Amino acid sequence: MAKKSSATSQSHDALELLKADHKHVLQLFAEFEKMDKEDEDARRELVERVCNQLTVHAEIEEELFYPALRDVVDEQDLLNEAQVEHDMAKQLIADLESMEPDEDLYDAKFTVLGEYVRHHVEEEEKEIFARAKKAKLDLDTIGADMFDRKKELMAEFGMDIDEEMMQDAQIGEKKSSGKAARHPRAH
Repeated sequence: MAKKSSATSQSHDALELLKADHKHVLQLFAEFEKMDKEDEDARRELVERVCNQLTVHAEIEEELFYPALRDVVDEQDLLNEAQVEHDMAKQLIADLESMEPDEDLYDAKFTVLGEYVRHHVEEEEKEIFARAKKAKLDLDTIGADMFDRKKELMAEFGMDIDEEMMQDAQIGEKKSSGKAARHPRAH
């Protein structure tokens, strides 16, 4: 049973929250591809932003969404693969966080991270989300808990969450809007 959330006064569908995260981070990967390779500060800032967002996103999935789904589906292979994909992304994130933009493999590692994320998003949205809907999970309660946890994580990392939370709140108000949310973490 999910704990009562302070965000229950507003609908926060878990799948819509995750889709908004996906959409936003994919936009940032596309933005990176168009960036001036000579602007190391801008590249570093964007890479940091993406890594931070992916870290918070993975945390709420691993703490709340995947365990709820594991409890109600028989097919564990997809969830196991998703966890391995998270682990691989975390390794690339750790590598990137220890590097400088002028290092030889910096862009390559970020590009590979983007490829992993694109694959993960596609598989998750097509297969895992379909199983979550079919399992009739209480996606609003799980989503509210994820929303609250995201707020906690962002606060722990000293992030300015005002803009982030406004974007997330729009997900609850207009589920079909597909507004993207940012979820960075500080270093």
